[in-house]
Amino acid sequence: MADSSEAKVIPIRASRGREENGQFRGAHERVSFSATDLLLGALGMAARGVAARTLGEGWQSKVASGLAFLRRRLTGDYEVDDFGFDPDLTENVLLSVLRPLYQTWFRAEARGIENIPAVGGALIVANHSGTLPLDGLMIHVAVHDNHPAHRHIRLLGADLVFRLPFVSELARKGGTTLACAQDAERLLRSGELVAVFPEGYKGLGKPFSERYKLQRFGRGGFVAAALRSGVPIIPCSIVGAEEAYPMLGNIEPLARLFGLPYMPVTPTFPWLGLLGLVPLPSKWIIEFSEPVPTDGYEPEAAEDPMLVFDLTDQVRETIQHTLYALLLDRPDAF
Repeated sequence: MADSSEAKVIPIRASRGREENGQFRGAHERVSFSATDLLLGALGMAARGVAARTLGEGWQSKVASGLAFLRRRLTGDYEVDDFGFDPDLTENVLLSVLRPLYQTWFRAEARGIENIPAVGGALIVANHSGTLPLDGLMIHVAVHDNHPAHRHIRLLGADLVFRLPFVSELARKGGTTLACAQDAERLLRSGELVAVFPEGYKGLGKPFSERYKLQRFGRGGFVAAALRSGVPIIPCSIVGAEEAYPMLGNIEPLARLFGLPYMPVTPTFPWLGLLGLVPLPSKWIIEFSEPVPTDGYEPEAAEDPMLVFDLTDQVRETIQHTLYALLLDRPDAF
């Protein structure tokens, strides 16, 4: 690949050869080097340079690693899968940028990592909150950095993510795919860790007065996907996101004007302009509870509405009770 500027596309099972909202790349396509790759490569070099100056020890290896990464971007000597996930970029740039936020700003701690399997598919189901979807990104850092196998998480994102310029490409490269049952099952059957937020915008955009009160989990589509794939469901409870961007109000006319689910008013936004997008330094705790097994059921069990409802309720109650316990364990939000 030294003479090529194109990345190798690694198929995940059979390719459907289509693209939905910019989220899926067929195996027959080639992913070319772009200005975005150069920008992200430079960002990765900068992040590694800061780390080298801060940590002192081992700075030579960090700089060498950064240069090797930049060379791979320029020559196309890296791989992406059918969905556009770029592990090389994710590990060397995206997670490097998010790691200071996780470790220093939020002082996040991950619990129950042992409940995440070392290999094979699993569905992580988490509460959603905080106005902006930082919780999914923090889960990715928590699992990758704390799990012995350093596994990546494939987030299921709303269609709005894939309508935003630059954000859609960045999300796809970071492993996010459109939240639909077919793609979720395809990832699960291929042995990936998939994360879903059943509350959706109802949880993400709820007012601060309703913090840590779970919204509806929909019709249990995530349970059906796990049953059809035969993978365990891992409840995940996140404390800290609610205080990062406390949503005090919603400017509905502006939300409708821009086609957004809500236009938040927080203690810093829109009063401080772009500075209002900086999250407050709340203390985060992310806990992964014991898995709910599904391999004892036949795939046809996904069509049983009562079973789906019972499992959905079980997962929701586990997350809600864990949230209450974590709040008691975290006496100060900041």
